[in-house]
Amino acid sequence: MILYAIPTPLGGRAQDALAPAAIAIVVSLRDFVVENAKTARAFLSELGMPVRELNIVEIGKSTDGLAALRSGRSVGLLSEAGCPAIADPGASLVEAAHREGFKVVPLVGPSSLFLALMASGLEGQRFAFCGYLPREKPKRERRIRDLERRSRLERETEIFIETPYRNDALVASLLEAAKASTKLCVATDLTLPTESVASRTIADWRKIRPTIGKRPSVFLLYAG
Repeated sequence: MILYAIPTPLGGRAQDALAPAAIAIVVSLRDFVVENAKTARAFLSELGMPVRELNIVEIGKSTDGLAALRSGRSVGLLSEAGCPAIADPGASLVEAAHREGFKVVPLVGPSSLFLALMASGLEGQRFAFCGYLPREKPKRERRIRDLERRSRLERETEIFIETPYRNDALVASLLEAAKASTKLCVATDLTLPTESVASRTIADWRKIRPTIGKRPSVFLLYAG
């Protein structure tokens, strides 16, 4: 039996998020462990699946996410957007599946992190995903300076994300804490009609003082 890690749309239609071969696997499943049941049902419904006949349990609300696997049925793992188990609570289920000897198969689909890196023009040979930066401004700016130093030393692109309502606070900290010559890419609304990807030096960003608002974004920093 297999645990399938299923990417979901960053925006737009479910059919546009997955390759036909991946969709064929998804529609064959009847058991799903998900981050949010409501959005998972909407995604599966778009694929034409009979959602009322599916077994859908939320991560953390089920006593055992591996029960279906142990009963001899393959399971689909769904996150809210993009790839499951990356900055996502599904990682714990994947770990448990490996621990018990079940096969884990990732399906091809959108990853906001890799789409942002592809479009950034920054260092693509060496990069690191740093998750979320601290909420408090002093700690956040210290972390930015630490990442900048690491980027310069390792010639490595540092990738991070933020809760959308704190996007503008993060940008303000980046413009204040980073050096003028450091490059920053802001990738917003990836795969949507409103998509925007811009790479500039901090000096040039300071001239613009952008306002992103509550739009899903990925940030990439390079000081190499």
